[in-house]
Amino acid sequence: MGRLTARRPVVRIGPTGRSSRPDSLAVEEPMELRIAGTPLSVTMRTPGHDVELAHGFLLTEGVITSAADIATARYCDSFDDDGRNTYNVLDVALAPGVAPPSVGVERNFYTTSSCGVCGKASLEAVRTRSAFPLDSDDVSVPVGVLTSLPDQLRAAQRVFESTGGLHAAGLFTAAGELLVVREDVGRHNAVDKVLGWALLDGRIPARECVLMVSGRASFELVQKATMAGVPVLAAVSAPSSLAVELAVDAGMTLIGFLRGESMNAYSRADRIPLGIAQPI
Repeated sequence: MGRLTARRPVVRIGPTGRSSRPDSLAVEEPMELRIAGTPLSVTMRTPGHDVELAHGFLLTEGVITSAADIATARYCDSFDDDGRNTYNVLDVALAPGVAPPSVGVERNFYTTSSCGVCGKASLEAVRTRSAFPLDSDDVSVPVGVLTSLPDQLRAAQRVFESTGGLHAAGLFTAAGELLVVREDVGRHNAVDKVLGWALLDGRIPARECVLMVSGRASFELVQKATMAGVPVLAAVSAPSSLAVELAVDAGMTLIGFLRGESMNAYSRADRIPLGIAQPI
């Protein structure tokens, strides 16, 4: 399996001059996702949890709705000059009766680590309707729980501590219990890995859960959370206007600038009671 970090020499320049030392960097490598041998997508990701990444990607693209929709997932056809498997090509076989992805899902380009939605054929192609409506989820997440989430997420970012170069996503219960955290150079990959884990663990739709992300809340992250039935998405930074629009349409609670004791609720603030409550 590929490495999560790599050591590289660096020249540190400061007030006292220059010094040479090794530095830890987050690894970024391409992963090609195939369906029954046919290339579907190439994304730049941090190696690890690739099966979760594939499950989460196919879930949030509307190809599958349960773990049973995938029959097998295996690495194939990716070798370096020494004949060693690079684990950078994952081939997925869908279960009998599961329709293959439509042309609108195919991405005939390299998805960068910063943007997974740019190459969509049209905006309508990503406004996929979720199989898990959010309006009926009457989850209540107290302010005290929400304000505890950024610190919990940061404390669980093991690779970030050594590299400083990864995004993180975490899935929490409404009581503030951390269920899973994943790190990746791409924020959309981190979310796909979390949602893929939830799918494999039988937690989709992710009712009464909060998805916490370490950066901004983009349109694609809201779309992914919607497709997984996540009622609350929280981010430490700002959402985009289109992200807010989609959250409103979907009935999702979208929170931005979750820092310290304050936050901005851009939609469905009724799910956030003001009473004091301690996270578990």
